[in-house]
Parts: sequence; structure tokens; C-alpha cells
Amino acid sequence: MEKIEHLAHASVARGCGFAMLAIATFMIGLSAEFAIALRAGGYSCLLMCFILMAMGWRAGSKPYKRTELWLMLEPAERPHATVAQSIISTARREAFLDFALRSAWLASGLLVMAVFWGFLPDQKPL
Repeated sequence: MEKIEHLAHASVARGCGFAMLAIATFMIGLSAEFAIALRAGGYSCLLMCFILMAMGWRAGSKPYKRTELWLMLEPAERPHATVAQSIISTARREAFLDFALRSAWLASGLLVMAVFWGFLPDQKPL
């Protein structure tokens, strides 16, 4: 069971990593206006949080044989078909919701930084 949970987290982490790469690239593109870049990053992370929550809620409806987690397991490590749906769905749901919480924390941090950045006085270039 521990290996299934570890692989579920690795699977979700890979997807979140690609999403964070896109968000960071988007923020770099907006870096001329740093407050806007922070807000865009915060809203994007919040959107990712909502998507991960929705995927977590729907994790039980996807057949276990069509998940990346099932493919990552060696044939000898795969649980018996009678309990596989429950075990795989639970591991995926926990991983999705864990990363949704991490994304929410990151979104709140970026949005708080955007608010505080807005309070700083404008600096004129030399």
C-alpha cells in the first residue's frame, strides 16, 4: 500500500510540475509589471487547486486499469481486482487533495505578496 501511495504522489507531482512550469513561464512573461505577475500566478495556482479538487472528487469514477498509477505498478505489485478500484481510487484521491492544498497555500502566498507589493511606493528608474 505504501508503494501505491508513493507512486500516486509521484504521478500527481509530475502533472503539477508541468502546470507550475507553465505558471512560472506566464509569470516571467508578465514580470515587467511585478504586481500583475504575482496576481496572475496566484489566480493560476488557485485555478490549479480547483482542478485538483475536482479530479480528487472524481477519482473513484475512473476505472483503475486506465490510470497512470496502475501502469506504474509492476504486474506482481498490482492489487487483486476485487480491491484494486478502492485502493487505487483512495490513493489517487489523497494525492490530488494533498497537492490541491499545496497549490492553495502557494496561491495565497502569491496573492498576499501581490497585495503587499501594491503598498510599496513606485520607484522611478535612474
